[in-house]
Amino acid sequence: MKKIIFGTAFAVTVALSFLAGYWCSRGSSPGTGVGKGQKVLYYVDPMNPGQRYDKPGIAPCGMALEPVYAEGGTAAQCPPGTVRITPDKQQLIGVKTEQVEKGSSLHTMRLLGKVAADETRIYQIKSSIAGRIRLVYPFPTGSLVKKGEPLATFYAPEFLAAEQSYIYSLNSLNLRANKKTSGSLIDPIEQSIIQYEDNLRDLGMGENQLRELGRTRQFTKSIQVESPVTGFVLARDVSPGLRFDKGAEFFRIADLRKVWIVLDTYGNDAKYFRPGEKVPVRFQGKTFDARVSNDLPQFDPSTRTLKVRLVADNPGYALRPDMFVDVEFPVTMPPELTVPVDAVLDSGLKKTVFIDRGNGYFEPRKVETGKYFNDRVEILKGIMPGERIVVSGNFLIDSESRFKASSNEATGTMSADPTCGMLVTEEKARESGLTTIYLGKNYFFCSKECKQKFDLSPQGHKGEAMPATGSRTSDKMHDNMTMPGQRRATKKHGQMKMPVDKEEVQTKKSEPGPAEDSTDQMKDSPMEGGHTHD
Repeated sequence: MKKIIFGTAFAVTVALSFLAGYWCSRGSSPGTGVGKGQKVLYYVDPMNPGQRYDKPGIAPCGMALEPVYAEGGTAAQCPPGTVRITPDKQQLIGVKTEQVEKGSSLHTMRLLGKVAADETRIYQIKSSIAGRIRLVYPFPTGSLVKKGEPLATFYAPEFLAAEQSYIYSLNSLNLRANKKTSGSLIDPIEQSIIQYEDNLRDLGMGENQLRELGRTRQFTKSIQVESPVTGFVLARDVSPGLRFDKGAEFFRIADLRKVWIVLDTYGNDAKYFRPGEKVPVRFQGKTFDARVSNDLPQFDPSTRTLKVRLVADNPGYALRPDMFVDVEFPVTMPPELTVPVDAVLDSGLKKTVFIDRGNGYFEPRKVETGKYFNDRVEILKGIMPGERIVVSGNFLIDSESRFKASSNEATGTMSADPTCGMLVTEEKARESGLTTIYLGKNYFFCSKECKQKFDLSPQGHKGEAMPATGSRTSDKMHDNMTMPGQRRATKKHGQMKMPVDKEEVQTKKSEPGPAEDSTDQMKDSPMEGGHTHD
């Protein structure tokens, strides 16, 4: 008795579970879900959107028919490459969309700058006469020297005569002063002293040594080479005992209290740097104030860049020549169309974004990009303001599109099969002999069955032909399509093989009016819409 009660309870439980599952499956049928609250226009085959159905069901490919709502669209109404992804899959792969808008924005231009010495603050120390180096002080390249500090000494015979004339004039001036001679006689001597001092300076004697010579009035054979400014030694070309000619360079010293910062700008970035504008420069956690130079940017043919010059104060000589610094320059961009960088798929040959067409359809769109700023890129051509694009998960959408062979750019112009509405490649249809000329117009077919059906009744199908898309995509062949009275076709290597009975063919040939009978049979057959039943 207990077994009977237990069995009955188990059977009732199973029956209730089955009814509950059936009711839930009806609640999630194609007529609900995404299109809840929307009117269903018709249903389409997912693998052949050209075929329409009035009621839901299973397509010949084994997939469920997809509804088309009044506010939505289908892949057949969209450009080639359009794919449909259900909301559940969108949530699973993390699809996010964003509306494209046009407007101005503030961007930060980050560039790498190179420190260089200010050319107006570089001093070259050269010889005015020929001579020989006697002593060199320990100031190698990169050393900091002070103004008037001796760098080296040299000997030149021309200095002996110049020193003698200068000392004689000084003695003459003292002698006349002791005798209290009138001022009119002193003026020529003072003028000669000034002339001899200028002569010694032109030969290369420094101010400190010249004053020392006037004080001691003793001849010297070692002429000192003094630094004309406080700065860093950029170059040195002297050594003890070196003989030099007139014009030989001894030292090159730069005053680094102000330095140049050279920026390499690409494209039209140089136009954002206006003369006199302040630009912050960062180096090792410190910020230096710089301004854009009034000089025009110089073009570098080796790097094909425009070199923008900044002038910066250098307290404590923190910036040295050939150092690299970071430059962050705020730029206010004019109104332009920008999208996130992740929204653009760059394959090297083309750049693509996916447009949200609604109802789960995503269309690949080729775009042209412009400037890149931070995490956004300017769109020059391809999309319009107000459209929604995919900003996350587009890689998986692209994979789905490529899997269906819709976004591949195969050769051939596309045209619609007038019988079933499927897109076919005109070139491949010609190679397979699946073409027909009717009333001076070429028609292309996806299979022999569609061609035979059109040849039997061209007047009834030529009006259903869809206009050629002009796009380029890969062609697909129909499956499970048979003529009335024939067995299902077998598919092998993409070709349709139709098994035909010879006796049946002979019988049909002997019957009168084969074309008319076949036409009537085609109309009554279940092949209307491109589908048959065994």
